Amino acid sequence: MAKVAGPDIRAKRLSAKDYAANFADLHPPLDQHEALVESDRCYFCYDAPCQRACPTGIDIPMFIREINAGNPKGAAKTIYDENILGGMCARVCPTETLCEEACVREAAEGQPVKIGQLQRYATDTLMATGKQPYIRAASTGKRIAVVGAGPAGLACAHRLSFHGHDVTIFEAKKKPGGLNEFGIASYKTVNGFAQKEVDYIISIGGITIKNGKPLSKNLTLDQLRNDYDAVFLGMGLQGVNALGAKHEDADGVDDAVDYISDLRQANDLSKLKVGRRIVVIGGGMTAIDVAVQSKLLGAEDVTILYRRGQHQMKASAYERELAQTRGVKIKHWVMPKKVIAKNGTATGLECEYTEEKKGKLTGTGETFKLEADMIFKAIGQTFIATPLGGLIELDHGRIKIDADHRTSLKGVWAGGDCAAGGQDLTVAAVEDGKRAAESIHSFLTPDT
Repeated sequence: MAKVAGPDIRAKRLSAKDYAANFADLHPPLDQHEALVESDRCYFCYDAPCQRACPTGIDIPMFIREINAGNPKGAAKTIYDENILGGMCARVCPTETLCEEACVREAAEGQPVKIGQLQRYATDTLMATGKQPYIRAASTGKRIAVVGAGPAGLACAHRLSFHGHDVTIFEAKKKPGGLNEFGIASYKTVNGFAQKEVDYIISIGGITIKNGKPLSKNLTLDQLRNDYDAVFLGMGLQGVNALGAKHEDADGVDDAVDYISDLRQANDLSKLKVGRRIVVIGGGMTAIDVAVQSKLLGAEDVTILYRRGQHQMKASAYERELAQTRGVKIKHWVMPKKVIAKNGTATGLECEYTEEKKGKLTGTGETFKLEADMIFKAIGQTFIATPLGGLIELDHGRIKIDADHRTSLKGVWAGGDCAAGGQDLTVAAVEDGKRAAESIHSFLTPDT
């Protein structure tokens, strides 16, 4: 490895014009004509495979038919009936591996109907009116506590409010939205959309959000159970997996999730510091998001390291291509061995090639070194169960739930990333919240 003077980490690498262009909307919205033309491509299949592929079960042929008939607001209502965060999911869902992959036109032509963009067109049209398509039922007098204002918590709260229950959401961060606000690449959700969607969701009424209120000794699960008729846990994942490499605590080795959060909350991207040479460790969406955004912030050399092959990466082929077309290199069959540090600051990474033998990953013994000003860990998050006080049974480190999202503790439900068996997708978290809400409603109103 060539001798270097030290890390080159600084802000304002680009011009204001470059920042604006680099972080513009990844998929500009369809206009009315484009939406009509695209909707006309749909076959409106009976027993549509796209609908079966959607975790929330949106009636995709129906909403596309409504767009085609010139009724985008009605299309939005069809979407929201199953997915109240349909606007965000239209922007961030991996449609290329869900509904669009299942599209008949994808199988026949390799060109699926642009379901995600049509969904955005419909939901954006209705949101622009500021009108909530639902009216709350008469008050039941029941009160539910929701822990976490992410996709699962918001979906659960909206459905419960629709049924006439009063909901209080306790959110640990200073803003609601969860990963939609803090953890998704900013070019996928521009112009403060995450907060606009939160405002739209709670406009149904009966929902109060209290920020800066994590489960803790000052707000315990026992306290919530005593004060409310039911509790839904949707706090996501708070911990980050360790790298397992020597000197990983050196300055310049950061959690990708934290960096993305800082970027998402930055009012001026030119003030955000970025290195010239970036190494990202991981193979999921977070790795792609932090790598691409580092490049867009002005990093010259960005490399993703993944310990297995490309087909084992959690990031989809589309996302991998997105990174590579923006100049990000992806190296497979590589794992970190040691952070190279000078005076406590990372200057590079020693890596080892890997291979799979009898289904087990192992190092080959062959190593190489990469220079790096910044090293990002994007190797997954973990659930921190301590705030639960040992009251709830866990399954593989996450909250154990049944088919109705009930936990082992009476009166407590859970969903989203904190629950066992989750898919770690926004759309899956929405479905969890919706299902849990219906179970809670049945529990609280058994005679209706």
